[in-house]
Parts: sequence; C-alpha cells; structure tokens
Amino acid sequence: MAALVTLEGIEGCGKSTQAGLLAAHLEDRGLETVLTCEPGGTRVTAEIRRLLADPASELDPRAELLLFLADRAQHVTEVIRPALERGAVVICDRYSDSTIAYQCHGRGHERALVDELNAWAAGQLVPDLTLWIDCEIEIGLERARVHSGGPGDRFEAEPTAFHQRVRDGFAGCCKDDPERVRRIDGNRDQASVTASVLATVDEFLASQSGAAR
Repeated sequence: MAALVTLEGIEGCGKSTQAGLLAAHLEDRGLETVLTCEPGGTRVTAEIRRLLADPASELDPRAELLLFLADRAQHVTEVIRPALERGAVVICDRYSDSTIAYQCHGRGHERALVDELNAWAAGQLVPDLTLWIDCEIEIGLERARVHSGGPGDRFEAEPTAFHQRVRDGFAGCCKDDPERVRRIDGNRDQASVTASVLATVDEFLASQSGAAR
C-alpha cells in the first residue's frame, strides 16, 4: 500500500524519534517502509543539509529557500517517488509544510511564490498524511539544546520569536488542510505521543485499504 506520510514540527518537537518508531511499527506489520528525511535524504543532498545547518553559513534568505527546494527535487526523484511506485509506505521527517512554516512564516517569503515553487520542486507530489507534532516553544527548544549538547544548528539558534512564527505556520497548514494535517500533542511524554502517532497512521492506512477494495 503506497503512501507518503510526513512528520512536521518545530525544533525539538520529537518528530525524528517518532518517525523512526513509526517506521519500525509499520515494518513489524509487514509493510515495506522507507524512512527518510529532508534536507539530506540522498547522498547528493547531504552537503545541502550540512550547509543549511552550519551556523557559519551566511545564507541569503533566497539562497536558503532555493537550497531546500533543490534538496526536495532530488529527494523526490531519487527516493520518494520510486518507493511509492513500488508500493512502499514512505515516512519522511520534514517535507513541504516545513518549507511553508519556516520560509513563509519564519523568513517572510511570499506564500504564493513558495506554494508554486514547492509544487514544482516536488513534481506536484503532496503527502497523503501529515502528522504535526505540536509542542510549546520552550519545551521544544530545551529538548533541542539537550539533544545537541550545545547552541545547536542555524535554526535552533534563531530567536524565540522566529520559532513562534514557525509554529504559527504549522498551525496554519493544519487549519488549511485538516484532513491531511493531523495535530499530535507533543508536550506529552514520548510513549503517549507514540501511541497517538501509531493509532493515527494505522487508522489512516486501514481507511485507505478499505477504499481500495
């Protein structure tokens, strides 16, 4: 059963951990599962991820946006679309909603432009289901600091106001497309968040399987 499931959220929300746990759960169910991420989901784009994360990278906001889009174009072509075509479930840690939240709300790029570029870079490929792991800014940033053991990458080092705008951006994505984007309360302990993630995805896949009959 082919499906693209993406996990989104602010820094430190726990989406990467949840993506790994979800992939293991689906594999245990006997489903072919591909776990990947953006940016840096391919050998070619690993360097893009390094540039975007490096605090020493003095990137123009336009250059930053275009690097994310270049990453997505390669990622979709090389990893995501081939996996979907052979019937796999793809679990992707960040995708197009992150571009909207970070680049439109965080950086101030025009939404219509980003929507057009997003669609172009992704070859019109939209997630089937998006899990927004939502948590308070202070909780997420503290988790990120503990995980990195230092000041963190370029995005973790942004001021609180930037992260609030990003969180508001994810809330807007959820409001605009509530059938696709499901909010998961990420303020809870890891086990509780995992239970919600697995239940949401299992229910979605069951509904898709029933619709395909």
